[in-house]
Amino acid sequence: MIDKLHYISQQSQNGTHLSAIKAALDAGCKWIQLRVKDQPEDIILQYAVEAVKLCDEYGAKLIVNDHPEIALKAGAHGLHLGLQDMHIQQARQIVGPDMIIGGTANTFEHIQQRATDGADYIGLGPYRFTTTKEKLSPILGLRGYWDIVAQMRLAKMSIPVIAIGGIVPADIPLIIPTGIHGVALSGAITQATDVRQMVSELYHHLNQPSLNEA
Repeated sequence: MIDKLHYISQQSQNGTHLSAIKAALDAGCKWIQLRVKDQPEDIILQYAVEAVKLCDEYGAKLIVNDHPEIALKAGAHGLHLGLQDMHIQQARQIVGPDMIIGGTANTFEHIQQRATDGADYIGLGPYRFTTTKEKLSPILGLRGYWDIVAQMRLAKMSIPVIAIGGIVPADIPLIIPTGIHGVALSGAITQATDVRQMVSELYHHLNQPSLNEA
């Protein structure tokens, strides 16, 4: 089961990726993506090993961004691959048949390809401009989600789609009616004054009926 709320880790102002992940877990997040950029692989592996331990304590899933070998070595629950990363089928040979693999998409054609390649879920975006990602794909906006999900419905595609990229809590009541499965957030959770209240409110919005559930 792909959770409706994905927390994308980032280093908190006065802490680390791990302290930010623990705060998200304490607040009730059940799906954590470890996204560490510009660090050596041995450092990312250390983060991943500790993050898996934390997620296991809370009954949550840890997804490693970009690095299939690290995901495998750390015993992570999943792997997420961007459009410029390793091919999903190649990564599947590394991590085995049981690991969850998500893939980034920016168009309906990307989603079709990701589904054909064996992705378990799609990260569709960006919703708006975000500073957390370099080489940003074209902005989709709300209209983009409506159009792409409508194409998926016509094609009878049921792969879970997670909206990602510059999303803030106020966007969620607008996004969910499109039929999107869920959303991924980073700064809104990391920088929240009350992380527990923020996560509770996010789940409340995410559990409202969408077009796919109507």
